Formats: sequence, structure tokens, C-alpha cells
Amino acid sequence: MNQGQRVGYVRVSSVGQNTVRQLDGVPLDKTFTDKVSGKDTNRPELAAMLSYCRQGDEILVHSMDRLARNLDDLRRLVMDLNKRGVKVTFVKEAMTFVGDDSPMSMLMLSLLGAVSEFERAQIRARQAEGVYQAKLAGKYKGRKPSLNAVQAEQLRCRAQAGEKKAVLAREFGISRETLYSYLRHAS
Repeated sequence: MNQGQRVGYVRVSSVGQNTVRQLDGVPLDKTFTDKVSGKDTNRPELAAMLSYCRQGDEILVHSMDRLARNLDDLRRLVMDLNKRGVKVTFVKEAMTFVGDDSPMSMLMLSLLGAVSEFERAQIRARQAEGVYQAKLAGKYKGRKPSLNAVQAEQLRCRAQAGEKKAVLAREFGISRETLYSYLRHAS
């Protein structure tokens, strides 16, 4: 088996988040970084990394939840990479999967992946509960409107005059769905 490259995969959920703590100090030949939510199936850097890796390479990821957001996705990715002769190492969990793994290591992958999935579900439930409580207390106002009252009225008038909705959406800097929401909720 050839001595392949050490390839890093880093993912954060939003553009503003810092990637430094992931794989900091780990020697890598190449790194792929996605700045998208893990639940998003469109992760271009993950796809690029999967195309890039060859037999003998090792993929290093900070933790299991950075590679995949659910157990099925995690198992599929690790097994597919292992079948191609690519090792997968999770630094935080100190686990490496090479394809000839014992039933115990596959059990650990499944258990730790399931725990990560459960933790994310718990976080979402706590967030939803917090938003609900804040709404009851009158402290949660939701997202700020995309348009002020004058802009919303201009939008409605121009749409009623027959201007194309796509053109209006671009001009006002809003999505077409937001445009339609303003039109549905006309005063």
C-alpha cells in the first residue's frame, strides 16, 4: 500500500465561525473546508475531498459530527472511503477506521455516531424550548423584516402594476419567497 497524503476535512456551520480549533497543529498535505450546516446535503468541499482522495490516503477530521450529521451518513462515508483504501481518522475520538475493522470498532463508530446525533437533537429541542419560552414572555421578536413599511408598499404597488416578480426580488434584495410573503400579507 502506498504512502498516501494526509488530507484534512474541516466544517463549520456558518461563514462567520472560526475553523482554527479544528485540526490545529495536525500536519496535513491538503485541507478541504466547508462553511455550511452539516444538515445541508450540498457540501462542495466534502464532495471535492471525496473526489480527491486516493488509495493510501488518510482523511483526518476533528470529530465525527464534523464529517456527518447523522449515523447513516457517517457509516456510509466511512465504509465507502475504506472500500477505496482510504483511512479515516477522527482526532477528538482518537479512532481510525481502515476497512478491516473489527466488529468492536464498527460498534464504536455506530455508538459514537448515534450519541452525536442524539446530542444535536437535544440541542435543537432546547433551542426550540427557549424560543417558545421567550415568545411567551414577549422577549422573542423573531427575525427583523427585510423591508421597511415604505419599501413593502412600493413592492406591492409595483407588483400590482405588473412588474416581474423576479426583477422586483432582485432589486429589493429579497428572495422570491419573501416577495410572495409580502404580497400575501398586504395591509
